[in-house]
Amino acid sequence: MAEFVEADNAEAIIARIETKSRKIESLLKQYKHVEALKTALEGSPPKTRDERCKSANWIVVHRAIMAIKDIDGMLNALDAEYYDILMKYLYRGLSTGDRPTCDQCLKIHEKLTERAGLGCILRCLTDTLNTV
Repeated sequence: MAEFVEADNAEAIIARIETKSRKIESLLKQYKHVEALKTALEGSPPKTRDERCKSANWIVVHRAIMAIKDIDGMLNALDAEYYDILMKYLYRGLSTGDRPTCDQCLKIHEKLTERAGLGCILRCLTDTLNTV
């Protein structure tokens, strides 16, 4: 079973997420959208059950997802190791009900499913330990 960080260490996790957020903002300003997405997905989901950490990390990933314009190019540049975690965040995005977020998540979901197959969806939905 994976180790989870207790809530008293949540502040340290949030500090790391804030550092990651600044790096992602810098990458986005340089139009390095795929690098921003990779950076956002690294170390995700945070090994904690603390919802503050999960929400802070979602905000970072959301910014990177929304910046993607060339989905095929993004998937070509993204290593397969990121597919499952990206799928989890796409479902999180769909759960928001926000129209622009849902539209972007559905576009990426379609292309990601073509690339990674249905197994990616199944792994995402059955992994109850590493939630985003």
